[in-house]
Amino acid sequence: MDFQEASEHRDLRDTVRAIAAKFGPEYYVPRAEAGEPTAELWAELGRNGFLGINLPEEYGGGGAGLAELAMVCEETAAAGCPLLLLMVSAAISGEMISDYGTAEQKEHWLPRMASGETKIVFGITEPDAGSNTHRLSTVAVRDGDDFVLNGTKHYISGVDEAEAVLLVTRTGRDETTGRARLSLFLVPTDTPGFVATRLPVSAKLPEKQFVLHFDDLRLPASALVGEEGNGFHQVFHGLNPERITGAAVCVGIARHVLAQAADYASTRAVWDAPIGQHQGIAHPLAKAKIETDLAALMTAKAAWQHDHGEPAGEAANMAKYAAAEAAAAAVDAAIQTHGGNGFATEYGLLPYWGIARLLQVAPVSREMVLNYVSQHSLGLPRSY
Repeated sequence: MDFQEASEHRDLRDTVRAIAAKFGPEYYVPRAEAGEPTAELWAELGRNGFLGINLPEEYGGGGAGLAELAMVCEETAAAGCPLLLLMVSAAISGEMISDYGTAEQKEHWLPRMASGETKIVFGITEPDAGSNTHRLSTVAVRDGDDFVLNGTKHYISGVDEAEAVLLVTRTGRDETTGRARLSLFLVPTDTPGFVATRLPVSAKLPEKQFVLHFDDLRLPASALVGEEGNGFHQVFHGLNPERITGAAVCVGIARHVLAQAADYASTRAVWDAPIGQHQGIAHPLAKAKIETDLAALMTAKAAWQHDHGEPAGEAANMAKYAAAEAAAAAVDAAIQTHGGNGFATEYGLLPYWGIARLLQVAPVSREMVLNYVSQHSLGLPRSY
């Protein structure tokens, strides 16, 4: 890897940061507190071509890669506007439709995703399956030329903002291993039998969470994305982009709160000197800065490997782990630096704590990352 960032990447970062800075925490925090979508920022990013920067040019995208999308995710977050749906709609759904969708699916969905006109969220999590995709209970059964879906999904983000859900279902069992055969479907949210129920969460986020129920939901075969029964491979190819962009969001969050905390520590004087002069304040912020920059390097490596067709699972998992830990530590240090003001709505730090803490759990928990590294990187016996 060349550690000198290309001029076009610097320009990309500068442009995205300038757009997001016009909104900033003054825009994001009230919407996070109220649970209101960041529709205006999303539309602005779409008009300027950044939502589809990783999508094929023939479908209205920028023709770039995941590295560039990760930069968009990082810079919006660094400007105080972390967007979870960039991870979901642009990274997972956009990449999967680009890689596995039919020509008709690409033509119908990708141009409008790139422009910001529509979003497609991702539905895999279930209440009783957790991280074990082989235990998925949402089933799609062939019925003539159609598929009939029944089941439940849990903690699905942004359904109220989406036109469709890219849904992971079980369509059979492997005769040899007994493991589930998975398939992906594009399910419009207005399909009869699709019921979305708001799932209340205490974290302050613009994106709402939902429980989805499917009751004899009927889909045409044209809703199938990729090959029937090959969804396991497709899903795990799509999860690396989610982890990489999630890491980028975390790096951006850390950059934002550290900049705010450093400014506060430089100007806040309780006795005769700014509080940032004291090592008890300065060292936690410095430690968080180091951890953030290290996470950024791993995120860039993972994105580069993905874009160059190299195995990116290890780096993507490591980036997600490192960046989520760095973001949580950075927000904690920023709150501690502000003292009681760290909890004041005026300073707007708690919403960033909520999303940073969430990203230690999702889209993959730190424990499952450690399981992955133990088994695949160190060769230790599988523990789960």
